[in-house]
Amino acid sequence: MADMELTGAEIVVRCLRDEGIKHVFGYPGGAVLNIYDEIYKQKDFEHILVRHEQAAVHAADAYARCTGQVGVAIVTSGPGATNAVTGIATAYMDSIPMVVITGQVPTAAIGQDAFQEVDTVGITRPCVKHNFLVKDVRELATTIKKAFYIAATGRPGPVVVDVPKDVTQHKCEYAYPKSVTMRSYNPTSKGHAGQIKKAAQMLLEAKRPMIYTGGGVVLGNAAPQVAELVRLLGYPITSTLMGLGGYPSPDPLFLGMLGMHGTIEANMAMQHCDVLLAVGARFDDRVVGNPKHFAKEAHRIIHIDVDPSSISKRVRVDVPIVGEVGQVLDEIIKHIKTGKEKPDQQAIKAWWAQIELWRSQDCLKYDRSSSVIKPQYVVEKLYEVTQGDAYVTSDVGQHQMWAAQYYKFAKPRRWINSGGLGTMGFGLPAAMGVQKAHPDAVVACITGEGSIQMNIQELSTCKEWNLPLKIILLNNGYLGMVRQWQEFFYEERYAESYMTSLPDFVKLAEAYGHVGMTIEKPEDVEPALREAFGKYKDRLVFLNFLTDPRENVFPMIPAGKGLSEMILV
Repeated sequence: MADMELTGAEIVVRCLRDEGIKHVFGYPGGAVLNIYDEIYKQKDFEHILVRHEQAAVHAADAYARCTGQVGVAIVTSGPGATNAVTGIATAYMDSIPMVVITGQVPTAAIGQDAFQEVDTVGITRPCVKHNFLVKDVRELATTIKKAFYIAATGRPGPVVVDVPKDVTQHKCEYAYPKSVTMRSYNPTSKGHAGQIKKAAQMLLEAKRPMIYTGGGVVLGNAAPQVAELVRLLGYPITSTLMGLGGYPSPDPLFLGMLGMHGTIEANMAMQHCDVLLAVGARFDDRVVGNPKHFAKEAHRIIHIDVDPSSISKRVRVDVPIVGEVGQVLDEIIKHIKTGKEKPDQQAIKAWWAQIELWRSQDCLKYDRSSSVIKPQYVVEKLYEVTQGDAYVTSDVGQHQMWAAQYYKFAKPRRWINSGGLGTMGFGLPAAMGVQKAHPDAVVACITGEGSIQMNIQELSTCKEWNLPLKIILLNNGYLGMVRQWQEFFYEERYAESYMTSLPDFVKLAEAYGHVGMTIEKPEDVEPALREAFGKYKDRLVFLNFLTDPRENVFPMIPAGKGLSEMILV
């Protein structure tokens, strides 16, 4: 019936409502004004106006990471879409479920170099799980449903829905599908029973076992199963940067993060184990270093992942299992519990003795200077003051690695950072997304003076929405990780890695209506943090910690080297 017809713009808004979306991050423009006019008229979800499209996508990304729900962003055509690409690529590399609705010029103008026209589908194709260009309003609701389904199932990822302006004006009857099926997309959820049985047997036969977990454990909500398996067997466990919090970091069975800046005990156990169980991880270059070096050791590898393309991509595995990691682990646990075979406790005891020797080197120790603030000390004190219960976002660089090394994440979805793409500018908008998802939570953004300036305009968004974030700036006056590499590998030629004209961050924070502090002495670190999280708990506080400019992140594995080739000092 004609009176039941809706415009395309109304359909977009109705779809978001029917999908149960509560928060949308975006920035309006000509091609999406019809959609924004309908957003103005509704009260089913809250729209957060950011100050840059990249920030909208990062905020939606972090919202998804900390809730497990699909994040949503809306941007306009042309520069709106291209500004969003960095955020889309960030989500794609870390497998984050997200739907990004982009405006497009009218269908008749596509390909005519119209004002603010870009080929959004073509530009985003390499960095999305899927994308759509909707040319018929009658296909709009079904396409949006497909977008949410694709984003959230299998290996999650961002999906772009490109909507021409005339499609938002056209009308049709509205019906939002309860479910969708696609012949070409049928993700596997249940692992192969024979492979699962083989994996359980191999784990029980291990003399030097190791469990290696990645972001798939967090995204797949499999932390309870991982904890049950690790404690059932008493085996050591390590985690990638993206997997931190998937197993409680303070637990003695946890060996710390592995990889380029991982601990000695984690890296050496990975290198010398005889059976390795990889769960929701992909053996990337920052984790195993040179795969040829890694393959020299006589490992037997079990690899569980929802994405078949991730298995044996860089490292050949012996028992591949494709399926949702939680379901597969449930089955492995069942086999171990009901079977008669038990681990060789003498061999496991000897293996732990070797691990403790590696651990005794205390590779994360650092010089606790009384004259200059050490960045590691700031993170340690942040952990103490927040009692390890904060949501922590980070930007990318040395500060990111120190956050991963010294903040002991005990729960999943508390550590929000750009792992795969390494996106500077991620931290502040990510913290906004987390705070909107969890308004009563403690949220801290650990950043550097280079990264924070890439999206610092979002201090305005924080003011508008009264977001009480705490920005922990580890200010060393350099692009720290660039400087570290230049020191080690470029004979200390510090080409364009130093920051000689930094703003007064306190005045800048105050100009946006927030509280600013500069901390210069080690003895003032803890009092400043306690004041920020206590007296100013309801305000955004920008803490500018002036830290040691020569401090480096250790351990470190040079690019192209193996896990046992660590630089320790």
